[in-house]
Amino acid sequence: MIELTPELASHMARIALGHVSREYPHKLDHVLDSDDDARGPKALHPIFFGSFDWHSCVHGWWTLLTLRRLFPDMAEAEAIERLADASFTPAKVVAELAYLQRPSSRGFERPYGWAWLLYLHLEASRHGDRSWGDELAALAGAFAERFRNFLPLLTYPVRAGTHFNSAFALVLAREWAERFDPPLGGLIAERVCDWFGDDRDCQAWEPSGEDFLSPALVEALVIAECRAALFAGWFNGFLPRVEQRQPATLFTPATVSDRSDGKIAHLDGLNLSRAWCWRKLAALLPEAEATLARDVAETHLAAALPHLSGDYMGEHWLASFALLALLA
Repeated sequence: MIELTPELASHMARIALGHVSREYPHKLDHVLDSDDDARGPKALHPIFFGSFDWHSCVHGWWTLLTLRRLFPDMAEAEAIERLADASFTPAKVVAELAYLQRPSSRGFERPYGWAWLLYLHLEASRHGDRSWGDELAALAGAFAERFRNFLPLLTYPVRAGTHFNSAFALVLAREWAERFDPPLGGLIAERVCDWFGDDRDCQAWEPSGEDFLSPALVEALVIAECRAALFAGWFNGFLPRVEQRQPATLFTPATVSDRSDGKIAHLDGLNLSRAWCWRKLAALLPEAEATLARDVAETHLAAALPHLSGDYMGEHWLASFALLALLA
């Protein structure tokens, strides 16, 4: 079984330290209402201006704080602490909040960035020797409010294998809500049942050419996380031929033809996120299926793990998904 070693943790920490404060190149999620809104990443987002885009910077920070907690004696821990102390300040949080208050920012980073910010706050709150969790609490509260307002409006879930996927966002948001906002957790569970509870015989028409999430497996995971008591019966109907390795696509790592192409490089992330899902699902499956799930997870993880660095199109984000898988 591939595990998170101190050496691998240091490697991933160095990767993330190399991009969370790298401003350019950068892809903004930004609506301009006038010429005055034409500003650079750091002016718009004084905390999350690095890592090519806002959401990758957020989960790059999640990676750093998680590794710092798990390996407090790692050589990179001091650099993580210094950078976090300088980044998570009241003034910078106020500026990030001000951006959200713009009328044109209603859909900013919905729902992927919302969920990762909550997940970052959850991790920051585990560092009792620092005030990072307290500093980020207001920002987390703002995104939790967005979930509360948006989920009742979303008649149909988004099933894409990219940032807009509803199930993935709710896996992360539910874990935050379990600790900080139980009513939001109840709303999430309710919407998950409404959207996915009757799904049967999934054909798994994936991957698409730029997926980094498995629509099928992340749906199964959100049911497992929100409705564990119902999961076994639901899963048997949703993927009834798992022991026959069907649908075959879910058991075969995706091929990545060009890691310098940002969208094609997503497929390394698909392999990592599938490994995460299969490892998590294995804990709830019967022994034969669980053994198969763990084996498939290892195959997917092994396919992607050597490619965490080398080209910035993957380097600015893949370590986060590797860490999800390794911790599952």
